[in-house]
Parts: sequence; C-alpha cells; structure tokens
Amino acid sequence: MSNKERKVLVAVDGSDYAFATIKYISEIPAFQKMKIVLFNVFTEIPESYWDLKMDPKLRRRIVEIGAWESEAKKKIQDYMEEGRRVLADSGLPKVAVRAKIKKREEGIARDIIKEAAQGYDAVAVGRKGTGQLRDLVLGSIAQKLLEKVSFAPLMLVGKGAHAEKILVAMDGSENSARQATFLSTILADSTCKVRLFHVIRTNDKQYIDAMWIRMERVFKDAQKRLIESGLDPEQITTKIITGVPSRAGAIMEEARREAAGTIVVGRRGLSMVQEFFIGGVSSKVIHLAKDLAVWVVS
Repeated sequence: MSNKERKVLVAVDGSDYAFATIKYISEIPAFQKMKIVLFNVFTEIPESYWDLKMDPKLRRRIVEIGAWESEAKKKIQDYMEEGRRVLADSGLPKVAVRAKIKKREEGIARDIIKEAAQGYDAVAVGRKGTGQLRDLVLGSIAQKLLEKVSFAPLMLVGKGAHAEKILVAMDGSENSARQATFLSTILADSTCKVRLFHVIRTNDKQYIDAMWIRMERVFKDAQKRLIESGLDPEQITTKIITGVPSRAGAIMEEARREAAGTIVVGRRGLSMVQEFFIGGVSSKVIHLAKDLAVWVVS
C-alpha cells in the first residue's frame, strides 16, 4: 500500500453475518486511519413491473410489492447507519465512513467486483448472509470474488472471527513478501499476537534442512516489517512443522490450538502456473475455517 488515501470496501447485505464483518473491521486499529465504504447491492423492482399497475387484477399486488421494496430499502439504510455508528464508536471519524447503496446492474458479485476495482486497498465480506450474500463461501458469489478480486486482499469474515491472534500461513514464495507488506500496514500498532507458520509435508531431511534455511529468511523479513510497523517482537512467533498428511489440515489444527481468530493465506504458492487457492491449500482453508476470518493476499 502506498501513501495515498487508503480505503476498504465492506460488502454488506443486512444480515447478522455481514454486521459481524463491520464489528471485526472496527476492532483493527489500522482501519481507524482509513476510509471505510459500506457497500450494498440493492435489487430494485424492474420498471416493467410498474406497467402492470394498469391491470386492475394486479394493481393491488404491485402496490404491495412497491411497499415491500420501500421497507426493504429503509431497513438497509438503517442497517448502514448502525454500521457507521459501530465504526464511529471504535474511533473512526464519521466522515471516514461512507454508506453506499447501489442499484443492481450486472449482478451481485459483478457489481461488488466493479466497485472493488475503484482503487480499494482491501475488500471485506461476511462468509454467509441471510439475503443476497447467502452461502458466500461455497456459492457462486464467493467463487467469482476469489477469481476476480486479484488486485486487492480479500477478507472473508466468519461470525466468530477476531484479530487478537493471527496465524499467517507462509510458503516461502514471493507472495510471502506481499503478505508481510500487507500485514505491516493492517496490523500497525496492534496489540494482536502473530504466528508465522510454515508446513512441510515430507520427512525428507535434506528437503527439510533446505526449506528451514529458506523459511528462516522469510520469517526474519516478515518480523522486521511487523516490528517496524509498531509490533513488539514478543507479539511475533514462528513455527515450522513437518511430516503431516495435509497442509490445510495442519494450518487449521494450529489455528484451533492457538485460538487464532484470523488466518492469512496467499493467492499464489510456489508454483506460478496454478493459483494457490484453486483446488489447493488456501481453498481448503477457506472452506474449513467457517467461523474464522481468512485473508487472501494477492
């Protein structure tokens, strides 16, 4: 992230899951220095429906639908205002929080992606919703966001997520440096505990020794960036485990053991041919960490 004004897009749908995302954002100190945009894609009644009012048999029904639309819009407006209050109570100036309700044009996911491409530094969404973002992680919306939002870190926030303890799954690729850069900005002056974590599946000693040397360099660089951002060295720990059948399983086991509320993964792994999250470690972590937050860093 540069010195330009930083802003975060928080996609909301009026659900408790989305509101948990707002609360999660409010608990991270660095966001208090950024612009937060609460974004809702609202599905209005098509104009063609209103023409049906000319039919006496349908007029009453169309009026009822119109009243429902007005009530739904009022509810999302109130919801947004409550979200702004939560963020303001956390320390953000009210002028730094904007509520934006947009008429659906191309589709829920496409409209979110289009907005996200307007210079945002991160995008945050709830893992599930009771409305238009329902089944975010396993549904088509999540897949589209994961595929298309490659220009900014994506935060998938579960209802039990917190940023008090963060597990950073690093693989030693160039993406590890991007993870460290992003974390140094988001966790600036934070009191959270960070564990830098690497998994080696094999028990081959020669390979383990080589990766251990490599990861020590990666960890050292990440620690340096985090300390420069304001974290105390005692807030940062490192760990490498070997000889496990599943990298994703090991990451989740470590997150549960350490009571981590956030897991950070990379979009790309050691192979630059295949996206790290597609059918790989990050994808499995996203699906397994249902109640946590998962940050996918490009």
